[in-house]
Amino acid sequence: MKIISKLKLFAAVITSLAMLIGVNSFALKGNHKGVPSIGSMVIMSGLENPWDLAFTKDMKAMFFTEKSKGLSVQVGGATHKLVGIKGSSGYGMQADDLFTYGGQEGMLGVELDNNFNKNRTLYLYSTSSKYMGAGCKKDNYDSCFGNIVMKFTVAKDFKSVSNRVDIVKDIQFKPFKSDQPFGGPGAHNGGRMRMDSEGYLWVGTGDRHMGIGPQDPNLIAGKVLRIDGDGNAHPGNKFKGDKRVYTYGHRNVQGIDFRPSDGKAFTAEHGPWHNDEITMLVNGGNGGWDPAEKRGGRSACPDKYCGYEPNQKEGMTPAIRAAYTPMSDTRFKDLMPPAWNNNGYSQGTGSAAFLKGKNWGIYEGRLAAGIMGIGFGGTPGGLRIDMYDITEDGQSINSVIHMPVGVSDRFRGLRMGYDNALYATTDSGNIMKITAE
Repeated sequence: MKIISKLKLFAAVITSLAMLIGVNSFALKGNHKGVPSIGSMVIMSGLENPWDLAFTKDMKAMFFTEKSKGLSVQVGGATHKLVGIKGSSGYGMQADDLFTYGGQEGMLGVELDNNFNKNRTLYLYSTSSKYMGAGCKKDNYDSCFGNIVMKFTVAKDFKSVSNRVDIVKDIQFKPFKSDQPFGGPGAHNGGRMRMDSEGYLWVGTGDRHMGIGPQDPNLIAGKVLRIDGDGNAHPGNKFKGDKRVYTYGHRNVQGIDFRPSDGKAFTAEHGPWHNDEITMLVNGGNGGWDPAEKRGGRSACPDKYCGYEPNQKEGMTPAIRAAYTPMSDTRFKDLMPPAWNNNGYSQGTGSAAFLKGKNWGIYEGRLAAGIMGIGFGGTPGGLRIDMYDITEDGQSINSVIHMPVGVSDRFRGLRMGYDNALYATTDSGNIMKITAE
């Protein structure tokens, strides 16, 4: 009787936890039909804030960024430091206009051109002082162009890069500390990049703690760009403002990937203590994030940014926070409804990658997302990877399952390798390889 009671209690706890964090089911251990056995191993350690990854198609070279250092590549058992930011050392190219304050900015996204084997082209997203301009002030920081997208040519021996060209120069940046929580310089800095099958580069940007940014048609803060390799707009973009924009109204896009079955683009982003979201993008569509003051019934807010009100750091019912500044504001007729939101809570849903390969069994085609939350402000903790079974129409999900990785960490970057393994960067300084059999 005591054993049965304990089992019932355990089941009740699991059920309550699932309801709290919006998880419909939990991962099985590879002992059921179609369920793979999942293992993980650290392949690199001792790094400083590794952020993003990119692989050559033969998997012989792995490029990675360290937010506070620069871009490197591991190939043939050796690591070559390619592009360093200001204050770093040992890099073949020292770019002193690239910098970090130690916040959310720095050396971020990396991507290889689809024809890398022929053109040796690599794309890099970083904070830069090169184009900030004289108007970069606290009361007028829509003129602070502090983030750029660059392209380089990688040497055949992978030991150096050359031919730097800045293809996007005007991504807004927050240069100062504010009165908002987590509002240090470089806050909500975006930085994720992925190239689609047609060879167009998708770039996620953050709202920069700029209230007007996400909904302003002439700013590229809080947007997803779709551009060619020279930074020009895709001719099919339908946004009525800046033609490089594919979607707008985003908070801080941290995950972008394309569903293998139909090529549809999905983003993952986390909310301000409420409503993390995964969204299927619609050309010209609105993510619904509008943190500007004096809109939606709001009054004035610190630094004209209403992204955390009310009661900022104090505990507050997520529904009240969400009503004040919803992640997907239904005021907008062009709103893209999220496929999933976290039942009023935020856990830091960030980087994302669709699982590819028969080795993933029933998980093949699901979206894996890193959950970085630390349980701040009364929200549930994260430190895991979840797998989302998204419906064909992209408007909802069938289930969310915890990936049994065997380790808890802040998973900063996720990327599928061409070997059908999932690779992850973590805030603890590791690069992990996650396999399924």
